[in-house]
Amino acid sequence: MEEKLHFETVINAPVRKVWDTMLNLETYKQWTKAFEPTSYYEGSWEKGSKMKFLGTGGSGMLSEIAENIPQKFISIRHLGLVTNGVEDTTSEESKKWSQGTENYTFVENGSETLLKIDLEMKSSEGSKEMSAMFGDMWPKALKKLKEMCEA
Repeated sequence: MEEKLHFETVINAPVRKVWDTMLNLETYKQWTKAFEPTSYYEGSWEKGSKMKFLGTGGSGMLSEIAENIPQKFISIRHLGLVTNGVEDTTSEESKKWSQGTENYTFVENGSETLLKIDLEMKSSEGSKEMSAMFGDMWPKALKKLKEMCEA
């Protein structure tokens, strides 16, 4: 069984601006502060690329870009954790996160963009906690992203 979360927001900006603001490293650091105040990534958004979503001390998520259809869809598959810069795909803690996915869907409607976020996590001991955590953080992050895109 999987835990699923869905969030969406309508942003009064063209899809290209939403896409660029969401994925550009400098603006990514700003809207993702809801997750981690020092949030950043290392890697590429290209399909098949490894991506590290990191924060303080070089710790965070180890992921792969499963799909990238420019200005339409991004799919991120989580592989494990990064702790103090070291990749971990085998520990019990990393297995809680592995094979989870995040999908970002961008739907252009004239001068507006509907942004949909879909998360799927393997049910595990910690998945209810993760679900509650993301349920609190994603709306804050999307509010910030919307503010940035509409400025």
